[in-house]
Amino acid sequence: MDIRCKVAALLLVCAGVVHAAPVSFADLARHPEYTEVKISPDGQYLAAMGLVKGQRSLALIHLSDMKGHVVRPREGDDVIDFWWASPTHVVYSVGEHVGGYDVPLSTGELFGVEADGGNPLLLYGYRKGGSSVRWLTQRNDGKYGTATFIAPIPGDPNHALVSISSWSGSGNEGELSRAVRMDLRSGDIAPIINAPGRDMTFVADHQGRIRFAAGLDANGNPKVYTHPVDADGWKELPEFEASRSFPWAFDADDSHAYFSCSPKAGGFGVCRWDPATGKLTELWSNPTVEANALIFGPADDQIIGVGFEDGRPGVALFDGNAPAAKTAVGLMQHFPGEYARIVSGTRDGALCILYVSADSDPGHFYLFDRKAGKLTSLLATERWIDPVRMATKQPFAFSARDGLKLQGYASFPPGLETARHLPMVVLVHGGPYGVRDDWDFDPYVQMLATRGYLVLQVNYRGSGGYGYAFEKAGWLEWGGKMQDDVTDATRWAIAQGLADPNRICIFGGSYGGYAALEGAVKEPDLYKCTIGYVGVYDLALMYRRGDIPQSTSGENYLQRVLGTDMDTLARRSPINQLDRLKARVMLVVGGKDKRVPSIQGRSLHTALLDRHVAHAWIDQPDEGHGFYDEKNVAELYQQIVQFVGSSIGPGAPTAVAASAK
Repeated sequence: MDIRCKVAALLLVCAGVVHAAPVSFADLARHPEYTEVKISPDGQYLAAMGLVKGQRSLALIHLSDMKGHVVRPREGDDVIDFWWASPTHVVYSVGEHVGGYDVPLSTGELFGVEADGGNPLLLYGYRKGGSSVRWLTQRNDGKYGTATFIAPIPGDPNHALVSISSWSGSGNEGELSRAVRMDLRSGDIAPIINAPGRDMTFVADHQGRIRFAAGLDANGNPKVYTHPVDADGWKELPEFEASRSFPWAFDADDSHAYFSCSPKAGGFGVCRWDPATGKLTELWSNPTVEANALIFGPADDQIIGVGFEDGRPGVALFDGNAPAAKTAVGLMQHFPGEYARIVSGTRDGALCILYVSADSDPGHFYLFDRKAGKLTSLLATERWIDPVRMATKQPFAFSARDGLKLQGYASFPPGLETARHLPMVVLVHGGPYGVRDDWDFDPYVQMLATRGYLVLQVNYRGSGGYGYAFEKAGWLEWGGKMQDDVTDATRWAIAQGLADPNRICIFGGSYGGYAALEGAVKEPDLYKCTIGYVGVYDLALMYRRGDIPQSTSGENYLQRVLGTDMDTLARRSPINQLDRLKARVMLVVGGKDKRVPSIQGRSLHTALLDRHVAHAWIDQPDEGHGFYDEKNVAELYQQIVQFVGSSIGPGAPTAVAASAK
């Protein structure tokens, strides 16, 4: 231990801080035990999505005696979402573990079960006729398609609104959805209306009427249609195309709808739309970030405001004096420093589910009894994680070299939140478009930060949450300005004295894997090591391999964001710039990756071998676009930390506050 480490250790002891063993890789790799909890509209039951013997299942719990029933999907599938369609019925969808994806891929089926666990039924899907093998070719059959829950039908406990997209459509052109009225007891459907365009979603009001259809056309342009209650057919709202406004939901009496919108003064907003006049009235605005969610009160579907993330999560209430808003604020105040929001409520608002999470806390569900004023702990998403021992994310903002304002997060080793000149890993998120880093619990961040490394994340141009213009600013900028944003964030951390300039690595998955290798060849003296995880290293190859170019919309997407100049793509591909490489390299591929086929990593692996460049190589033949198996993930964490340590030295000693005695 050098003199700096000795002094740091002495200061920590004097400050009442003790060293503690970091969280194990096995615990960080574990899948969350519970991911969602919702209360029935009448408050009689809870439904929770949780792990049962490694399978994500649906638990139905009777609140009066806390006795329950577990619904386990068939053939090893996982429950991936569920909804209370009525007080007596739950509808849920399932996913299967298909090579190429790190999370279960939806089968398109819709299942139903009664609140007490009785009468489980496949309502819609390819296995409804008894087949247990998914057809690989499209069929002209009413049950071969994808069903999506839209909304309950008030006053009708036995039916719900569902969207169905048939697999027998035009395939690569996208599917034309139709809204139907589905019988929850049999799966029988009655057609209501077809969408006016392909790949559109429906929005219903509180009387069970389809009122909007919205989506993007093949060129990425927004399309919004309304279905007036006093007329037949769809009416396009072309004025929303320029403002990129989309419908979210109707208010309680269906007199107005909530839309994302663009305020006249600039920035981003949420507006109320009047169907009678067609006018938008601004309710909330922010100059920097978009709203990311509606905020609900204690009653089911009671909209009281919007959520946004300007560094940390924030809430803006439409009427802070409303009783529902005061109740929500009172609940939030129980958890200072965390993000608390109501995620489900009964129709009368007597009971509701509160979800609380933070950058160091994966999340916890609570039951609130408004009449009794009682808050009861229900379930932790990852009970084995101790938030006190986790790293926290500190938001930061800076200007890129061309003046564009950017935001990001710096996660310090626990107990070293004010330390300086730390070894640092720049962690680049994937996507890249429409995706962002958040103030949330991230096991990849924790894997590195709890081992003593400062972890830096930046929402480079192209990221989501900052508006369409910000996202579009990243088009055609692979290896260009998007990469410069990552470089500028790295140099910002050095200039602030946070990072040791001689001990920096860069790491990312998917697009982040591209950015990690491109950063190493574009800035060869900045990074000591680079880790590409299921990444892209030959841009032109994206037009020929993977699942994106297999559809017209996918081809159009690649042309918009990558461009068609193959010479430029070649120049910006890491595989063609290895003469500039100085950093140590680790490459990780999944053999069943369909989004970024392993040939991307294998080709770079071969090119490095041909140049006699020693590098770490991890090839998991049974994994896809991001590892899923807990054992494989834990081993990956261990190998990454070992590789980083061998490249820039061990991380700083971490510590946690000592318990008061």
